[in-house]
Order: sequence, then C-alpha cells, then structure tokens
Amino acid sequence: MKIGELSARTGVSIRSLRYYEQQKLLTSVRQENGYREYTPLAEEQVRTIQFYLALGITTEQIASFLNCVLKNKEAFCEEVLPIYKQKLKEIDDQIHLLNNIKSNLEDRIRSIQEG
Repeated sequence: MKIGELSARTGVSIRSLRYYEQQKLLTSVRQENGYREYTPLAEEQVRTIQFYLALGITTEQIASFLNCVLKNKEAFCEEVLPIYKQKLKEIDDQIHLLNNIKSNLEDRIRSIQEG
C-alpha cells in the first residue's frame, strides 16, 4: 500500500509516517518511481506506535522494543518494563510539582481574599 492509503487507514498524517520511517520505526520499499510501498503489517505497526506515543513514550524508546512487541506479547518483552517505570516516575514528579504549584496558588488566593 502507498503512504496515502496507510495514512487514510490509520488516521496518521503522511508527515508523521515519514518521520516514523526516519526514526526506523516503520519501513517501506521504494519503487522505481520513488513511491514508498508498505506491507499490510504496516497498519498494525503504526497503530502500535500511536499507542505507545499516547502513553508518552518517545520514538527513541519505542524503537528499543517495537520489534519485540510486534512479534510477541508485551509481557514477554523485558525492554518495556524499565521504560514504563521511568515514565511513571516522570509523571509522579510532574504531579508532585503541580501539586506544589497548586498549593502555592491556593495560599496566595486565600491571602489576597483575607487581606
């Protein structure tokens, strides 16, 4: 399938598909006319990439385990767990920071309203 069809089937922009290919997350075969040709499995690959991006995983991190999760179940891919733990720590740190900011703003609002 051509890049436009893959884009239409997955809802992912052509620009993003080219980026995935540049990041070695997706592969195509170049035809003589220069057009990219994707296998039917590319649709599943793109949906998998989108899933991990939605979790906040970077394309570099996805590249480290994508082949494994496409061939096996996620539970069998040892590379995934440390990345999940790292991402969860980043989120916890962000939540802590946001809670501190929220508390400071609430204190300032209270101070202004009482003053």
